[in-house]
Amino acid sequence: MTISISQAAYDELFDEMSAIEPSRHPDGQDERDFMGKISPVLGQGSWRKIALRDGLELSLGNLQIHDRIVTFYQETETDWLELHLHLSGVHDTASNQIGAGEYGVYGSGLSPWMSMDISDRQAFQEVMVFVRVDVLRSFIGDSEGELPAALQSWVRPSEQQCYSFFSTATPAMQLAARQMLRCSFQGMAKRMFLEGKALELLGLVAAVEMDRYGAERSYLQGDVIDRIHHARDILRQQLDNPPSLGELSRLVGLNDCTLKQGFRNCFGTTVFGYLYDYRMKQARQALEMGEGTVGEVARMVGYSNLPAFSRAFSKRFGIKPRDCLGKNCTW
Repeated sequence: MTISISQAAYDELFDEMSAIEPSRHPDGQDERDFMGKISPVLGQGSWRKIALRDGLELSLGNLQIHDRIVTFYQETETDWLELHLHLSGVHDTASNQIGAGEYGVYGSGLSPWMSMDISDRQAFQEVMVFVRVDVLRSFIGDSEGELPAALQSWVRPSEQQCYSFFSTATPAMQLAARQMLRCSFQGMAKRMFLEGKALELLGLVAAVEMDRYGAERSYLQGDVIDRIHHARDILRQQLDNPPSLGELSRLVGLNDCTLKQGFRNCFGTTVFGYLYDYRMKQARQALEMGEGTVGEVARMVGYSNLPAFSRAFSKRFGIKPRDCLGKNCTW
């Protein structure tokens, strides 16, 4: 069985549990260390949330859900960077999956509408670190200063879609995450230990990003980046009949491997992950503006099969296409 639920409804279930079974502070010396149990409607286990200092927070999840959960998230603006690292458990978004031993980085800016698909196949253990942009910048000695070129994509303006990147966690990252989940210290010692580990995780991820950036700069030389942007423009212009990957590669004069790698480097997603997301955004806009029926809009963005379009749209936005006709939908 699959449970589909909005972020607001998920939060309400969490709040109801807190009212029935009062929230606990596992560390009697720290009122900013909060542990709440997940609703028995969804599973068993808990989330632990610790505000380490202003602009640096930690969330530790250790739970087992009964059924697969699909949670829908609204488009939001954020000035926080998020790091999610999974020791076990799987969740999917529209274009990426994070499983055991993997991590995801989400920068500041505009977080898009998306659905989060959480598997019930195994226990879920996750460490999340949240750092506000001004605190991130403080590590270069100036809370208003410019980050190194390799990390500038982490911070984007509120109207621009946020950066995201997913990869395999190194052994050092996984070790730090396990130590955080198993931390038995209390009070000041606990806070110092967890803050150090949170910063260690961020530092390890930053080092990976810097190494990757250096490799990309040498890899994407000459006019390759321009060709990749040209490929993106072709996809946008041919939504109703996009070229295959091989055809797109030939049109821009790149081999398949370079196009795929370069597309992920430039836009943070796969070629067809980008196409899917752009199609859905254009469809939503057309429906809201009343530019056609659901079937006409589906064909406009390249779907000849109406049920397939409806499924894709509902997965992306958590609402049926027909419910968006002529409306300014906010979810």
